[in-house]
Amino acid sequence: MAALGWLTPRRRPATARSVLAGEAAAEAARKSALPGELPDDQPSATDQGSSAPTTAEEPAFPVVGDDRAAAFFDLDNTVMQGAAIFHFGRGLYKRKFFQRRELTRFAWQQAWFRLAGVEDPEHMQDARDSALSIVKGHRVSELMSIGEEIYDEYMADRIWPGTRALAQAHLDAGQRVWLVTAAPVETATIIARRLGLTGALGTVAESVDGVYTGRLVGEPLHGPAKAEAVRALAAAEGLDLDRCAAYSDSHNDIPMLSLVGHPYAINPDAKLRKHARALDWRLRDYRTGRKAAKVGIPAAAGVGALAGGTAAAVALHRRRR
Repeated sequence: MAALGWLTPRRRPATARSVLAGEAAAEAARKSALPGELPDDQPSATDQGSSAPTTAEEPAFPVVGDDRAAAFFDLDNTVMQGAAIFHFGRGLYKRKFFQRRELTRFAWQQAWFRLAGVEDPEHMQDARDSALSIVKGHRVSELMSIGEEIYDEYMADRIWPGTRALAQAHLDAGQRVWLVTAAPVETATIIARRLGLTGALGTVAESVDGVYTGRLVGEPLHGPAKAEAVRALAAAEGLDLDRCAAYSDSHNDIPMLSLVGHPYAINPDAKLRKHARALDWRLRDYRTGRKAAKVGIPAAAGVGALAGGTAAAVALHRRRR
């Protein structure tokens, strides 16, 4: 098994391929982003607790009306329980895209992810290679249509309510919210749209005339590549990273978290928890309902909304045990 510390910023700087992957993800995200205004059915900050009490020690955050600020959310185990690519694989198997032996591999990878609670690079790379071989020769539009169905079947009830409330706080403040994930950009875009987010940065698979070639543009959007994608998108969108926030569960995302002025560790693995505590980053854990040593709650999210979201997440977790 590969060592889990090799993706920290000091030991694995961005390569040309990760820069390429990041720039490709940023370009794809901008093309698929929702319009800047909030959807009509989304409540405003006034309707959802923007007047929640604050203290001098914890000023209101996110800042309402700060259009140079945005929020970047990791997907797997931060916004959603489990890994999106594994849920996607289950849906493709159901539609007979591959055989039972490949399903067994997907099941093992998903079991490992749930037990370990972190991303093992070898397992994640194996899953991505499997997915690329499966979609090769299929049309992008076909996979997008199937992805909508798979979201409803396997993903919709796995969203962490607490993290969803954090994302909503940024939306209510008039800020853009992006998913940042190693999952295929098409899958990530579907999830972002279903959650009412601005868009998604994800791994870009090469396609020619709307057909997948079975190759990636650059490399998977993982570790340093995520940071490169956020940096490229921020430059293109005129964002001030010091005013932006990022949320993740994994130490692999320390490069991305370190880019912004407001990093949050959500459901953190042991290495990220240690790193976050050392740097006094805000932490929150929705897996057990307990607060970490230092808890940062965006004021606009409202204490009640977050408490309710945490309780719902705990109940869902217990039912699945």
